[in-house]
Amino acid sequence: MKNFAELIKTLDSSNKTNVKVEALTQYFKNASDTDRVWTIAILSHRRPPRPVNTTLLRQWAAELAQIPLWLFEDSYHIVGDLAETIALVIPASKEQSDKSLTEFVEEMITLKRKTDDEKKEYLHRNWLSLNYYERFVFTKLITGSFRIGVSQKLMTRALSKATGVDEDVLAYKLMGEWDPSRISFHNLVLEESAQDNLSRPYPFYLAYAIEGEPEDLGDVAEWSAEHKWDGIRSQTIVRNGQLYIWSRGEELVTDKYPELAVFIDVIPDGTVIDGEILPWVDGNIGSFNDLQTRIGRKTVSAALLKKTPVVIRAYDLLEWQGEDIRNHPYIKRRKLLEQLYEDIKAYQTPLQISERIDLDSWDHALHEKAKARELRSEGLMFKRKDSPYLVGRKKGDWWKWKLDPFSIDAVLTYAMRGSGRRSNLFTDYTFALWEDKEDGTRELVTFAKAYSGLTDAEFRMVDDYIKKNTLERFGPVRSVTPKLVFEIGFEGIAFSGRHKSGVATRFPRILRWRHDKTIEEANSIDDLKAMIPK
Repeated sequence: MKNFAELIKTLDSSNKTNVKVEALTQYFKNASDTDRVWTIAILSHRRPPRPVNTTLLRQWAAELAQIPLWLFEDSYHIVGDLAETIALVIPASKEQSDKSLTEFVEEMITLKRKTDDEKKEYLHRNWLSLNYYERFVFTKLITGSFRIGVSQKLMTRALSKATGVDEDVLAYKLMGEWDPSRISFHNLVLEESAQDNLSRPYPFYLAYAIEGEPEDLGDVAEWSAEHKWDGIRSQTIVRNGQLYIWSRGEELVTDKYPELAVFIDVIPDGTVIDGEILPWVDGNIGSFNDLQTRIGRKTVSAALLKKTPVVIRAYDLLEWQGEDIRNHPYIKRRKLLEQLYEDIKAYQTPLQISERIDLDSWDHALHEKAKARELRSEGLMFKRKDSPYLVGRKKGDWWKWKLDPFSIDAVLTYAMRGSGRRSNLFTDYTFALWEDKEDGTRELVTFAKAYSGLTDAEFRMVDDYIKKNTLERFGPVRSVTPKLVFEIGFEGIAFSGRHKSGVATRFPRILRWRHDKTIEEANSIDDLKAMIPK
């Protein structure tokens, strides 16, 4: 644990990529095989399940520190991080622990099944046997919220330097499902496997948001357009009679979408399709809210399959007849994809094709963009007709032209302190809209939370208002006198039975502070519902 804690300390204290890569490289060279596997797992978000809830953690830490719980809670709200607060308030001890990272993680896995008294004794004993930073890392692992400034790509680069295994090969090996408690470092990283190449996807090509106006791209005849669909970007792979569905988040999701298994019988071997997983409800594209009912489900019931089936809407063809065709011009790849779609269309599979639009003018593009909300797309994609399929986010050949966000004027009603450098300010806000009651009165009903979009100076002004106009406190949350109005933007909207307002918004954020409006001029829930696409 000492070496792992020192690694995290180095990673957490530097913004320089080279420093982080070198620290990870040296760690991977020197750590034990089991510690290396668990480090890869932890840094790629494969942490063991949380064995203790945070309420008990706060109570037991306050007890060990011999301070009242209210003082611990106030300290927590100032510090902004639970693990850091616990590491600070627990008294220093002369005891030391020589246990490895693997030993600690294995203990945490078994801890979940123990009684609360046993959990408390385990935590007290280990908190007192670790120094400040070890205690911080240990508690981070217990809480399950282990986030530091290390991307999977950065970790893969360091692992490649430490082992000599190619970065692209490692990126593939670390994708998908693997269990850090069962797999060896040799099997995970060093061993070559024919199955690896069989199911291996290609790196995704990502577009940049368009800068300026579409006509700045030049001759419209050089470009092809299509709608940008709002689902889960994916690759559909059929090789050697096997089907593999990969998400852009580097997750193998084949088993989560069993209705796609029919592709094995109709899509030829040696085919890789780049596309979007979309909910297909009653013969139309559903909302992202519909798709969320499928995301994260370990098992998919027959009822859910019937209620929210999915389709793949294909954008591009990356492999054909076993050949990597990413260097072929886009328009050639598309013609092959269109021919494939025509050949299997009669089988009525969940494969659709994203219609390609041959533009005759940039006004034509503007006309197509105007249809986007009606079609349930996010806007348009522009792809240069002679462009290859590149790796990652590259400027020049692919651009996205998204719709302006939905927006509505709402009233600030609740606030919480932020985290990190904003932990001393109230920057996490809850907003409400008016709802008309049967007796003719109106009340404010919450509909969204947002914590970005204001300048530092504006956040300080709002924080000052909140502190002076708090009505009630509910733990870390304060209700405030409703007076401030803000324009809230969001990307998507759908009806939802899980929200008090009856509506769910996607990616809400603050667009501007409406100093010119009173709360009486804020919008209503009915205004919000009227925005939902029919």
